Amino acid sequence: MVVDQLRAQLNDEELDRLFQAFADTTRRDIVRRVTVGEYSVSGLAAFYAMSFAAVQKHVAVLERASLVSKEKRGREQIVRANHDGLQRARRLLDEYEVIWRQRAERIADLLAETAAPESGNTNQQGNTQGRNQQAEG
Repeated sequence: MVVDQLRAQLNDEELDRLFQAFADTTRRDIVRRVTVGEYSVSGLAAFYAMSFAAVQKHVAVLERASLVSKEKRGREQIVRANHDGLQRARRLLDEYEVIWRQRAERIADLLAETAAPESGNTNQQGNTQGRNQQAEG
């Protein structure tokens, strides 16, 4: 089953780190920016109305989730996308999408099955009433 495949790829702690990383708007924006090009932490901090330390903490969360990596260059910390980690996250989210689409389709099937007998009963009752009226007429 797809859920078992997800468990084989990532343990619960890794899944928690990944979803925690994507749960914040600033972190999602940092990921978006570093997939286009690399930035220093101070360069990233210039984009946000928060302290340098707060941006460092966001980058650390992304790094623990393997979505970005940092490299020291002189006095700067350069942040870049971790493409392997992003690919793993994409595959994971794709698999979750399959699960939820299958569940939605199953719910739709169950609703259709439930609705079909009701419409059949209405037609049978209507036909019975029509025959009774013809017989009386």
